[in-house]
Parts: sequence; C-alpha cells; structure tokens
Amino acid sequence: MFDYKLLAALATVVEQGGFERAAQRLGLSQSAVSQRIKLLEMRLGQPVLVRSTPPQPTALGQRLLNHVQQVRLLEGDLQQLVPALDEEGRPERLRVALNADSLATWWAEAVSSYCHASGLLLDLLVEDQAVGLKRMRAGEVAACLCATARPVAGARALALGSMRYRALASPQFIARYLTDGVSGVALARVPAIVYGPDDRLQHRYLAALGVEGGFLHHLCPSSEGFVRMTEAGLGWGLIPELQVAGQIAAGSLQEVLPGRPVDVPLYWHSWRLGGERLDGLTRHVEHAARRWLVAPSGA
Repeated sequence: MFDYKLLAALATVVEQGGFERAAQRLGLSQSAVSQRIKLLEMRLGQPVLVRSTPPQPTALGQRLLNHVQQVRLLEGDLQQLVPALDEEGRPERLRVALNADSLATWWAEAVSSYCHASGLLLDLLVEDQAVGLKRMRAGEVAACLCATARPVAGARALALGSMRYRALASPQFIARYLTDGVSGVALARVPAIVYGPDDRLQHRYLAALGVEGGFLHHLCPSSEGFVRMTEAGLGWGLIPELQVAGQIAAGSLQEVLPGRPVDVPLYWHSWRLGGERLDGLTRHVEHAARRWLVAPSGA
C-alpha cells in the first residue's frame, strides 16, 4: 500500500525544483522532506530521485509521479461530489505545460471562461513546443500543449490545429541587410532570432530553402521580447501571425519571403484517467482552439 505522504514529498520536490522550496510548500523542515524521500526509497529498494540541481526523477520516480498526478485529479472529482472530504477547502489546481507562443497569443482567452465557471486554478510551465511533452512524461503536469503527436503511455493526444508563423523583419533590417534579394543563403548570413536551444523552427525554415547547418542568431527566450527585438531590427525571425497581425498591417514588420508561411501543428495531451475536471478542460480547449488555429488537415 502506498504512503501518500511520501509520494506527496516526491512530487513536491520535483514540482518545486528542490528540497528547500518543497519544504516551504509542504510546511515541513527541509530535513523532514529529505527523510520522507529516503524512507520511500528504502521501502522501494531503489532511488526515486537523482540529486541534481534541480532534482530529477528516476524511471521509477517518473512512474510514481504519473500515479500521484492522476490520484490528485481523481481526488478533485470526489471533493466536488463530497465537499466534506476537502479538509483544507482549497480550489483545485492543474499543472499544464505549454509553448510560450500559445501563452502569448490565444491560450488565455481560450481557457478563461472554463476557469471562471469551474473555479479551476492553473500552474503553467512554459516549454518549447518541440520538447514540452517531457514534463508530462516525467509526471510533472496533468496536460501538455505541444507539437508532438504521439502521447505518452496512459495519455491521449488531440490535434487542435496549427499555429501559422511568418518569417518577418523590420523594414530597416531588410534595407540594411537584404537589399540584394532574399534567399536561404542570404538569410543564413544575417542575424536571425531564435527562442532558445530547443527551438528548431528557423533551422527547418532554412533547410527548406536549401541551407543546412548553423547560421547567425540571437537567443531570446521570451515571445514578447522576440517581437520587440524583431521590430527593433536586431534580426529576422519566425513569429506567430496571431501575435503580430497589427504590426504586419501597419508595415512595421514585413515578410522577408512573402507567401512562405510555416504551420506548426499543436496537440493537447492529457491523462486518460484524469478525472472530470481535466476532461472538461480538454473538451473546452479542443472546441476553443478552432477560433484561433489553422484547422487540422482533413478537418
């Protein structure tokens, strides 16, 4: 039989990124949290955490975290039916991993009405759309919005549609760097802007133009900062059309190669046994996304 106090300690250490913050969240001493993890490992006969910075779950730890995540969701359903079970009277929270561009554009408006109606609170973790599913695989989140179609074991994936990106730059940047025409080779020789080390969108764009390998680029891990840097003429970059429709219309941002948008498919992943609150959010996101995203092929 599981001792859920020990599992809660494991989950909190991973979610909070360390023993000190986990202790603050649980209202315990750091030593007490450490002892709970050690006791869990003694009972299981193998480690559940890699003591790195931040601590990372082992393969067994990941399976336990997935279990804890689903138990929390099912407990939330029971508390809705039997309020007396919720001794602390706290609203339910869901941890969701999503890409920064969705957070900067359509996500808030898409989920606002559901959160108001249900009283749901969200803990959002921002990851590049190409790697966001790792948070779900590690048992850290109940749902994930990312560009990966294949779900992890025990979860389901729904195709929501695609975010349309356009390769944009300021008129000043184009006048300074691209007066001799725009090609893949030309773009690789002038500064680009990349969201972060996991962002391969610009790489794929240049590869489609016949350019492989490295290219000049700034790193900017902020969707809003990415747009500001592009407007300021620091580089060219692929930006969601939703985010800069006004700038495109006003001419402060221009396509470097008109008629070459890139559509990035987005998938909503959620646990199959995640409870009614997660199922409700899943249905709502699936419906609301149609307003902003390019429809999936075949839809």
